[in-house]
Amino acid sequence: MNIESSVFKDSGWIPKKFTCDGENVSPPLLFSGIPLNAASLALICDDPDAPAGTWVHWVVFNLPPNMKGLPENILSDKALPGGAKQGVNDFRNIGYGGPCPPSGKHRYYFKLYALDHILDLEAGATKWQVVQAMKGHIIAEAKLMGIYQR
Repeated sequence: MNIESSVFKDSGWIPKKFTCDGENVSPPLLFSGIPLNAASLALICDDPDAPAGTWVHWVVFNLPPNMKGLPENILSDKALPGGAKQGVNDFRNIGYGGPCPPSGKHRYYFKLYALDHILDLEAGATKWQVVQAMKGHIIAEAKLMGIYQR
């Protein structure tokens, strides 16, 4: 399974447009190699370099397994097409919150999970709730890491 973006390479710099210093819109993401037995996909984006510990930027779950990716600028709606739901980020908002490091160079991991079932969670769930619900149901995962510094 693979996750990539047309606007930055793995371990590359995330363009300003997709950060709090720009338009703060979600980047386009491309998915490939999804296992045929996947029932749903989940996406978590977080920053392990945040001063107070890992900072959650985006939580999306129950994405249909036939999705080829997500387009740029996903709206901050609780529900997305195909039955997908968005969770709350550490900015306390639904949807995407772009990189906004207080200082230094930070790494942002976009982690894609293929699951063997659909998560029984409401929109607005936290990363912790999604991670707990995924336990024992992850059949594949992929990561894309981008870097940003103000």
